[in-house]
Amino acid sequence: MKFKDFKLNPLILKALKDENYKEPTSIQAKAIPLILNREDVIGSAQTGTGKTAAFAIPIIEHLINNQQKNKGKRKILTLVVTPTRELAIQIGESFTAYGKYTNIKNTVIFGGVSQRAQKSTLKSGIDVLVATPGRLLDLMNQGYISLHDIKYFVLDEADRMLDMGFIHDIKKIITKLPKKRQSLFFSATMPQKILELSQEILSNPKEVAVSPVSSTAETIQQYLYTTNRKSKNNLLLHILKNPELDKVLLFSRTKHGADRIVRNLKKENIECAAIHGNKSQNQRQKVLKKFKTGELRILVATDIAARGIDIDKLRYVINFDIPNESETYVHRIGRCGRAGEEGISISICEPEENVYIKDIEKLIKQKIQIVNDNPFPQTDKPMSNLEKKEAEKEKNRKRQEFFANRNKKRDSKKNRF
Repeated sequence: MKFKDFKLNPLILKALKDENYKEPTSIQAKAIPLILNREDVIGSAQTGTGKTAAFAIPIIEHLINNQQKNKGKRKILTLVVTPTRELAIQIGESFTAYGKYTNIKNTVIFGGVSQRAQKSTLKSGIDVLVATPGRLLDLMNQGYISLHDIKYFVLDEADRMLDMGFIHDIKKIITKLPKKRQSLFFSATMPQKILELSQEILSNPKEVAVSPVSSTAETIQQYLYTTNRKSKNNLLLHILKNPELDKVLLFSRTKHGADRIVRNLKKENIECAAIHGNKSQNQRQKVLKKFKTGELRILVATDIAARGIDIDKLRYVINFDIPNESETYVHRIGRCGRAGEEGISISICEPEENVYIKDIEKLIKQKIQIVNDNPFPQTDKPMSNLEKKEAEKEKNRKRQEFFANRNKKRDSKKNRF
């Protein structure tokens, strides 16, 4: 099948040719005809399967036809709601790319930046609005956005919305939408709450399921290093001695952990930076741009910040920390080996994370290949529950001692004056 088989507008086909899109992916082949036929769709598709194009391309087709019928000031006809600013920006870029030869205008709004430019663009009139929930509701409450004319509504990454606590915001947004609309709902996983939400949004939806979350792309080679907690940094440096790892997306479980990894790598003169929730929007976009252009060798990210990162031909992903949720592992390594390209994932596992690896292997139904050529092999045993409790007690004791000493120093300074 080719994109021309969908009988799309020649202007869209020209843009797709520029993007080197030849054959639709599985999710695109299944979803595009349904959306063109104005069906509601519920799609289950993991990251990297091409689902943004699956809904953006047919929506642009609809909007071209709407423009031919309706003249006058532009109204927001399409709303795409997504959980993170990075993903919102990526979706906006996709609409721009696929519609570049058309007269379709889109904009992206998200929090963490000034509203001024966003308000100005909204006033000038747009066809497609891509938004994160918080900023969308904020500008709606201020009277800058009306959803009365929405014809096409997309809820993307619904499971991540749930994880991030946006479920109530989404329900508020839904109440402001016209009842007569086409609704599209995409989620990598389908927990019960997500299924219940889909029933509120969709009308007699057609189901499209591609590459369930339990599967990893066949083009991704998966490797596992087992080591001790204290040896993780040294092992990472050993791995990075390989010059072939010229562009690496590295995952950390926490924001502080990401910053710590960056400090350690910079000591070895490795060009790197971190993106996470504590970084401003400008910082995150600047870092992402540098990584895409090759100015940075390593991009260290937390899971939420990384959702929506789309790097062409990214080959390497490293899990510095093993995620305690098996599905997160699948999402992480899905950042490489996209669109049929080859990818390599490397995981660094300490004793306490051995159980997470077992859960991951159970989910993906395959063993991850252990690398035996390892100068820092795992020798420690996982702590027992009793040892964990004792270690936590000792940690708390040291913390209390630290704050007590700090307060004493403060008091002594005050008494001096």
